[in-house]
This record gives sequence, structure tokens and C-alpha cells, in this order.
Amino acid sequence: MTKPAPSPTLRVRWLGRVSYEDAHTLQTSLFPGTDNHLLLLEHQPVFTLGARASMDNLLVDPSDVGADVVTTDRGGDITWHGPGQLVGYPILNVAGKRGGGMADTVAYVRSVEDLLIDVLAELGLTDVGRLPKFPGVWVAPDSDAPRKIAAIGVRLTRGRSMHGFALNIDPDMAWFDKMVPCGIADKPVTSLAAEGISVSMREVVDTVITVAGRPGALACTDNQRYNLDRQDVVWKERVEDLTPFSRGEGPGETSGSASSPLVEEPSHLDGTSVRLSGRLAEAGVTTGLQISSRKPEWMRVKADMGPEYRRLKSVMADLDLVTVCEEAGCPNIFDCWNDGTATFMVCGERCTRKCGFCLVDTRHPEAVDPLEPGKVAEAVEKMNLDYAVITMVARDDLADGGADHVAQTIRAIRDRRPDVRVEVLISDCKGDAASLDHINDARPDVLNHNIETVPRLQRVARPSASYARSLAVLGRAKAAGLTTKSSIIVGMGESFDEVTSTMADLAAVGVDIVTIGQYLRPTSNHLPVARWVEPAEFDEWKRIGEVELGLSHVESSPLTRSSYHAKQAETAAR
Repeated sequence: MTKPAPSPTLRVRWLGRVSYEDAHTLQTSLFPGTDNHLLLLEHQPVFTLGARASMDNLLVDPSDVGADVVTTDRGGDITWHGPGQLVGYPILNVAGKRGGGMADTVAYVRSVEDLLIDVLAELGLTDVGRLPKFPGVWVAPDSDAPRKIAAIGVRLTRGRSMHGFALNIDPDMAWFDKMVPCGIADKPVTSLAAEGISVSMREVVDTVITVAGRPGALACTDNQRYNLDRQDVVWKERVEDLTPFSRGEGPGETSGSASSPLVEEPSHLDGTSVRLSGRLAEAGVTTGLQISSRKPEWMRVKADMGPEYRRLKSVMADLDLVTVCEEAGCPNIFDCWNDGTATFMVCGERCTRKCGFCLVDTRHPEAVDPLEPGKVAEAVEKMNLDYAVITMVARDDLADGGADHVAQTIRAIRDRRPDVRVEVLISDCKGDAASLDHINDARPDVLNHNIETVPRLQRVARPSASYARSLAVLGRAKAAGLTTKSSIIVGMGESFDEVTSTMADLAAVGVDIVTIGQYLRPTSNHLPVARWVEPAEFDEWKRIGEVELGLSHVESSPLTRSSYHAKQAETAAR
């Protein structure tokens, strides 16, 4: 008796609100792989033009209404994406006709339509279906007044799918008056809200995920179903929901409210505010450690200010340079500096982001020092380094996010020491493609951008960043032919499986090196430590990453930081 084929895994990710460019870059990065993905998200307002689109169907100047216009590689005509509309991008392995040959595009489009028809029925809208010659899902398709509620536009190449569907939940319907939707002038567009169905985006997302896990959904055969690997993002909209540090109130002291639930026992030494406690609880983090709690033995580092440590500190002071080793309070500073390695921080020492786990100064940034690239290069030469790590603060105040300054630093090092390998740890440069390409074109040996934490905790830990954008940054660098690297901090309330899934996402966009380390709470105004992660868990993540996910190298231990053993990791990846 022949065993049935194993059920494929479908990696479902609710990504929140994402720019079209970031989502397209992420799709493109996932497309060459073999895993199945379903990206669920909202877009910022954008008109997209498919392969058969005519600009005559855009009835306004998009700059007058605050929307972008993007030409895409999907099928179909013009459509609009924006808040209140659920967009789904299935990146799937699609079987050919009768199990072989070229993928059946018509059958695949029908499977997407079936998914949405079932979702709408679950939500209480039952008079929906197909309209001959018009792809998508329609309300009252057999009546004299059919109304389109979901648009579909896909691309199938080499048995893989891209793009997908847009389901109107409760968008501003006035946007559809600014174009001829899908090039169909005589048939209106509708939404769940317009049809009298009041549901939240979260309810619709949960229903889509449930239906996607049923037998025969999407590209599955009738007797096959996906195993769902799901992660959620918890969004924060209000400034008052942020940590005191992220609100710009400074590091804080080791004191606070005794009423916080995020402690093992009530304690006046825990600084977690009631508001932050509630927000963390919303993200599923309901237990934690007092800021005064004793670290386990494996987290203790002995200060060793040996001669090499003192020499490096002197070189840095003489050249007026900053290291992230000092600014971020890295526990490995003695180990690394005594080994003759250090991570330089450029673009100043003040960051425009206020991540809830980071100690870097967040006061108003000062002007970038134009001499800094040369100073870093001089330090690399004086220290006789063969591997230089350059990190940067986020500079959202600069038009290019500091990209040119980083590129200049790479070139300056190579001008002085052509044989030095250079790793850069960059911000997301606000997702600007030209800025990121400028850094990639400088050809660092390793392009590092940190994902930091699992999707569920992104907006708690890094309120000015985006999980989807970080994956897109890494995917863009990989497409440019660079060795790529990212880091995950653990102990902030994530589960073991969430870390594994995040590693899988990193592997899917081509990341070569992943580092995983324990979070240490810098001050009472930062996020609390949820737990001390046991060394055995770090060992298991390393095994899973390298053996099961195919990552070239995983550096995983309690004291690991993004640049720890950077040279050894790059060598292993090569």
C-alpha cells in the first residue's frame, strides 16, 4: 500500500500594515524557494497596474490623493490597495495539470476564489460566487446588480505562485471612484461593511487562516491539507502604549510600581509600568522577572580589562570613535576587545529609533561627522584588523537614512586595507530601495540587519520597525549577491517554536548567518526579561537552524550578540 504524500507546511504570517514595495520585495525573496507561504497584510494607499492595465483607467493624479502608483508583474488591470482591505499573497508550489507539466493557472485562480467564497460564507455573506469572464469574487453574481468584493491577480512561473487577492472589509470606498476597478466600468465594487457585515480585520484574518488549513484549500489536492505554521503580529497604535524609554523618557532607574504583574513577586524594585504590563499581556507576555533578580551562572561575565582591552579603548578615544560594544553595554566587550576585535558605530551615537530593549542614546541626533569614515579606516589599520564590523544608529532624520555614510566607510576601509573583510550591521533605511542598494553596491562581505524578535513581539520591542520590512531588507541584499546575516534576541516572552519559525522565515529569504542570544534588561524603563533561556535551548536552535533549515551558520548561546564571533561566522558561511 502506497503511503500518502506528507502534508506540506504553509507558513502563514499576518504582517500588519506594509508598504507595497516591502511586500513585493519579500514576495520576490520567497519566490525562488520551495516552502509554501501565505502573507496576510494591509497596504498603505497604492494603485497597482497589472500586465494588461491602462493608465486611462486611473482617473486622478495619484499625487493629489496621497497614493503611489506601481507597475507590477501580476495579471489583470488596475486596482487599489489600502487600509481596511485584507491583502493575501500566497507563494506556493502549484502542481501542473493532472499532476505534471505546466501549472494550471485557471484552476489555481479558482482555488483562490474558493478560499474567499468559503471565508465570506463563514462571516455570514452567502450570496457570493463567480461571474463568468470576470475573475474575482462577486456578491449577488446571478442578479442584475453583481458587485465585486474581492479582486484576484496572480503570477505563476515554474510552478510557483506570486501575488494573490484583495478582500474589501471596510475600506474608504471613495478610492474606487478614482479609477475604473480592474478595468470594468459597468460593475460596482463593494465591501463587507457595505453589505451589512461588521467584522474586524483580525476576525477576517483568523477565518482566512482556518479555511486555508482545510483539505483541498488553495493548491492542495482534495485529500490533502496544509500543516499551518502561524505567527501573529500585535500592533501598537498609541504613543502612550510604548515603554517609557520608547516614549523618549530616558533610561529610568531601578525602581518603579509594585503593582506590575510582570514580576515573580510584588517588588518596589521592578520598574515595569502598569500600562506597559497591560500591553505586554495583550501580546501574550504575562510573567517576567524582577529587575533585581539574580542572573543564572551562565549569564555572568567577569570583567577582564587586560592590555589589549586598554589599547583598543585608547585607540577609540584618540580618534574620537564610538563602539556599539560600549554604547549597548555588550557583555562580551572584554572577550572581544582582548581578542583584538571591536564593532565600530557610525552615523553618530544617537539613534532616532527607541527600541524597548536597547541602551543606545536616543536624544536628538547631532550632525554626521564627514571625517568619521576616514577615522574608522585609520582605526582598522592601527588595530591591524583583518575583519572589521561596522554598525550604525538609525538615522530617520537623514534623507537616505545614513546609507551614503555607511558606503563611504566601507570604501574608506578598503582604500587603506584592501584585504580587510567588512561586515556592516545596518538599519532598514526606512525601506528606501535606492538607499539600501547604495549600501549593497559598496559590496560589504556581510550585510547584517537584525530581525530582533518574533512577529508577535515586534511592535512591543521595536515600535518604529517592521518584521516584513526587515525580511525585505535581507532579501534585497541576498538578491544583490551578498552574504546576509540577522540576529534574534530571546527571553522577552517568545516561545521556542516562534523562534524556530522566525529562523525559518530568515532562511526562506536567503539569510546565511543567524545569531541568537539572551536579552538583558538595561534599565527599569526598558522591557522586562520574561525568562532566562536555558543553554540547551540555544544548542537546539543551532541544530535546527543548520541541520533542518539549511542555514550556513548559527551562533547561538546565552551571551551571543549580533557581532559576537563575527569573523568565525563569516568564515563558516563561506
